[in-house]
Amino acid sequence: MNAQHPSDPHWLNERELAAWKAFSAVMIKLPAALDAQLQRDAGLNQFESLVLAGLSESPGRRLRMSTLAVLANGSLSRLSHVVKRLEARGYLRREPCSDDGRYTNAVLTDDGWTKIVATAPGHVTAVRSLVVDALEPEQFDQLLEISLRVLHAMDPDVGCPGSV
Repeated sequence: MNAQHPSDPHWLNERELAAWKAFSAVMIKLPAALDAQLQRDAGLNQFESLVLAGLSESPGRRLRMSTLAVLANGSLSRLSHVVKRLEARGYLRREPCSDDGRYTNAVLTDDGWTKIVATAPGHVTAVRSLVVDALEPEQFDQLLEISLRVLHAMDPDVGCPGSV
């Protein structure tokens, strides 16, 4: 009798393994391809672009650093390092939060706005060619649902499955 011990892993079946291998390849190759395009065309990496885009879409082009870290899917520590680099390049500045001085806001400068506006067309073209154009229209809802489920498994505070 081959009873599985409770501490033995629940191995993936062939279908699960095939899906996992394909998904793993996407997780590695897609960020590398997007970073390459952003570096080549704008001198930014994907995280820097997310930070600038997040600020560009926020009221007053400003956000608390803690909120920006969540929006950019990064830690506050990682964001602080990136903000320091972007600040040195003149794309943003830090200032105390006017609502609560315990917090710091990141504020997009005019140069930062110009940079993200110039960066966006090439980046959206890359996203479209690498992801959007590879899918059928009916697959976007599936991609969203799958993405939300995986994100929720990693961080229950990120959108609940079926919430969109």
